[in-house]
Amino acid sequence: MDSAVRTALRAALAAAGATALLLAAGPVGATAAPAPVPAPAASSAAAGSGPLVEIPGPQDGSAAGSGHTRVRATGGRAKTGARLSEAERSADGRVTKLVDNGPTADRLDIVVVGDGYTAAELDRFHADAKAKWAEIAAVEPYSTYRGLFNVWTVDAVSHDSGVTGDPSRDTVRDTALGSSFWCEDIERLLCIDQPKVDAYVAKAPAADLVLVLANSTKYGGAGYNEKSTTLGYEGISTASAGNAKSGQVAIHETGHSLGKLADEYFYPDTPGYEKYEGAEPGESNSSTLTADRMAAGRSKWYRWLGAPSPDGGTVGAYEGGGYYVTGLYRPTDNSIMRVLGKPFNLPGAEAMIAGFYQHARPATALTPTTRTLRLPHTAKVSVPRLAAPDGRQLDVRWYLDGRELKRFAGRTEVAVAELWLLDLRTHRLSVAVEDRTDAVRDPQIARSLRSTVDWNVRL
Repeated sequence: MDSAVRTALRAALAAAGATALLLAAGPVGATAAPAPVPAPAASSAAAGSGPLVEIPGPQDGSAAGSGHTRVRATGGRAKTGARLSEAERSADGRVTKLVDNGPTADRLDIVVVGDGYTAAELDRFHADAKAKWAEIAAVEPYSTYRGLFNVWTVDAVSHDSGVTGDPSRDTVRDTALGSSFWCEDIERLLCIDQPKVDAYVAKAPAADLVLVLANSTKYGGAGYNEKSTTLGYEGISTASAGNAKSGQVAIHETGHSLGKLADEYFYPDTPGYEKYEGAEPGESNSSTLTADRMAAGRSKWYRWLGAPSPDGGTVGAYEGGGYYVTGLYRPTDNSIMRVLGKPFNLPGAEAMIAGFYQHARPATALTPTTRTLRLPHTAKVSVPRLAAPDGRQLDVRWYLDGRELKRFAGRTEVAVAELWLLDLRTHRLSVAVEDRTDAVRDPQIARSLRSTVDWNVRL
């Protein structure tokens, strides 16, 4: 670490105290190569109590993040206020369903908003949104579960093309969302005006996760991973639409917002981060326990210990994580929560699947459940298709008054006539759809991967 960075870190720590450590440093990551970015706890007076965002790691991908800082909720240096023409206003705010996998109530809805796109560039924004979703959907467990997602685009028409801070620090653009590189004096930190983003997100029918794409090829992004108190979405990831590595930043950030995962990188040679001595972390992928203690206490990711993980090696307890060199353990050496370009490790993928099912249901009733079904009615349900490498699909089972009707297993519709009802009583017909994936070993999570639809039926 060079002397200028070390001096800045010490000054920030002295000013803010130990309680501000998470806001004062940036990681070196797995190696000692890139110097961390100092993000002073105070940031600036204007930032005040603005949102806490994660700074992306260096472009070489050696660290997934560079710590956290508070930023202005209303953006940075971008110009605003230029009036749009009548034609531009007519295009502004247009909503398109890019990926349609079912009703919003039963799917995880991602809303993509572009910034720095003029009215003439909206076709390119739609192409960029499609390409970025394809990049996200190529990563497990998104790949297997992409049928659980809807993707919406909202057109935000900017007066200028491009965003502030690109290509140079003194470049200022007038854009719809106020996107700006050099946020809080950090070149790769790409901030937005959150109230303006929310105004566009609110135009979509539903939002569980938000992605803001900047019309730029410059590397950068940010993770706004605090749940929205007004619109309810889990977080905002910002990324450059034209930069291949910025998509990895967005995927990492969803590990926080959807999976509620901790960062697995740490800060070597940084005062205050030598050893963690606090309480057991709440995140599922961070622990004060060694593998032996974890197994003995049947806690955290003990069910995965010894299993080969897609990010390489086996699941164990690797010291270093949650920004501390010692005292905290992570499940594997290098998952995407530590190094960009890597897959989620097994415990991380399990947490992501749990996050998906917090917003998506595996069964959607196509036949109304509010009326009694009689001859010649048919009970119908929609079940999303999985894209698992082994061809596995969701398990579908039917029940009449709690007794399984095994002959209907796997079907998505059953006619009342097929039930062979022999009396005039009202019966309860149920369909249970369950994800019996091997990627989930925690019974509590497994119970959340199931949904049931009920109808009253009679002759």
